[in-house]
Amino acid sequence: PGHFAGMATIVAKLFHLIRPQFALFGEKDFQQLAIVQAMVHDLNFPVDILAVPTQRAPDGLALSSRNRFLSDAERATAPHLYAQLRQAAGALIAQQSVEAVLHKARTELAAAGFVVDYFALCDAKSLQPITQLSPNSVLLAAAQLGAVRLIDNLRMRS
Repeated sequence: PGHFAGMATIVAKLFHLIRPQFALFGEKDFQQLAIVQAMVHDLNFPVDILAVPTQRAPDGLALSSRNRFLSDAERATAPHLYAQLRQAAGALIAQQSVEAVLHKARTELAAAGFVVDYFALCDAKSLQPITQLSPNSVLLAAAQLGAVRLIDNLRMRS
């Protein structure tokens, strides 16, 4: 929580100083993007926030400067995070229990060597956890793999 408050303050200060017409934010850090979009709306900044799609390696791992700190073995394991997001999305679309789907994903990640911070289904605007799939849902995940904290997400659009 503290990270996002500090980030929003810095972005607001930059917007006041620079007065951009638009700003680009990556979808990889979905929570940051959503918070900046809400801040721009709430504070009436005349800035268009453009979402940049997550870039992925061929195996599905979201590209990040942090990936360089993964050992070879960890790098081979890291794509499991996105794989679990995709599997969870499929299970939710098939109307499986949200609680069961999220529990299974957390368990699978832990078995693969991740220390899961969170794996949650949330409202894409409020970022609050939800217990039912909706047209505005997003799966959010963060997990430690060795010394590296990986984040990823998957929008659940109807």
